[in-house]
Amino acid sequence: MAHRPLLKHIRDHSVLFAELATYRNQTVENMGLSGYEFHKTPKFYSPSGQRLTIEPERSIIVPQLSVLENVREKLRTRIPGLTDVINSEVGYRYPTAALADTSAPFIKRLRSEYFHRVDEDRSICRPVNLSFGIKSRGKGDDRQEYEVWMPDDDPTQDPLPLFIERYGEDLPDDVRHFVQQPACVHGWMGVKRAAFEALYYNPTKLGDIVVCVALSVDAYNIGAKPDLSLCEQLESSIAVSNAELEWEIDGYYAPQDAYLSHDEIWHAINQTLEVIGAPLNDIYSDDILDINESKTERILSTVLSHGATEQDIKGMDLQAWEFMKTSSERRQKPNKPGRGVNFLGRLNRLFYQPEHKLPGIEQMHDLIS
Repeated sequence: MAHRPLLKHIRDHSVLFAELATYRNQTVENMGLSGYEFHKTPKFYSPSGQRLTIEPERSIIVPQLSVLENVREKLRTRIPGLTDVINSEVGYRYPTAALADTSAPFIKRLRSEYFHRVDEDRSICRPVNLSFGIKSRGKGDDRQEYEVWMPDDDPTQDPLPLFIERYGEDLPDDVRHFVQQPACVHGWMGVKRAAFEALYYNPTKLGDIVVCVALSVDAYNIGAKPDLSLCEQLESSIAVSNAELEWEIDGYYAPQDAYLSHDEIWHAINQTLEVIGAPLNDIYSDDILDINESKTERILSTVLSHGATEQDIKGMDLQAWEFMKTSSERRQKPNKPGRGVNFLGRLNRLFYQPEHKLPGIEQMHDLIS
């Protein structure tokens, strides 16, 4: 649609985010704030002096997408000082794999965000643009998150040099050591996302800082088995279908040459998270599911709750590189020996299984606007 230019056929992340930055800058100017510059979220200094890569975000989970109808308008109405970034709607669809088990100290995940090419057949979801992520566990406040895009979409390479290149001395030793451990696929999730940005400006509380917030609504399915085969007790390959609303700080604007301390910036960040969370918890108090796991952790608990054991998963020996394959050369269909398993077909069940079909991205944006 004309007012959603970022929902076009883009595969190039650099083009996407450069265009989004242009719309963000334009919105700041439209607010009458001239001479403001954008800054990304700074490192967080702990009391011990450690520099941590913290992704300030919060989220709520609801039973189904329809609960979040008109959420964008509801936020605009309830929060004075929250301004939509014009033309910032962008949709993704992506599969995610959980690569670390329930006893791991962190979450290890492989994710592929997919952009359609022009005139491409939309009946498949083919993974491209792989990212490899490490997160602290749970949905606790201000989790640490480290993520890299994998060159050549190759999950067989050791990702540690990529993390060191990007995060350097900000990569804690325990995370550095965890990155190097072998990755084994424990389960899958299929997601479609509708996202937009907003700016929060409240001079009384935040001074000159304008906080940029990315809001996203995910409709998602979680596979019942690690290899996405049929789960007899469910008569389906999908175990969970929910929706999540997430708000995350993307950075902030401040006047040119303004000196802002670490504490001032993080005060503004935390205030903004609370300001958005308060009306959401009020509006959806009857619908919010009491789930304290991240989506990646939910993959693990869901798979285990439907009969798979850690021993079963290790026996399957699913590999991260199979995330990118159309079919397996070494894995055979149990009922048809000699025929390889079609991984792409299984992965697409997360998006297209009739009774659990995820909505279209345009449909999601229409619903939440």
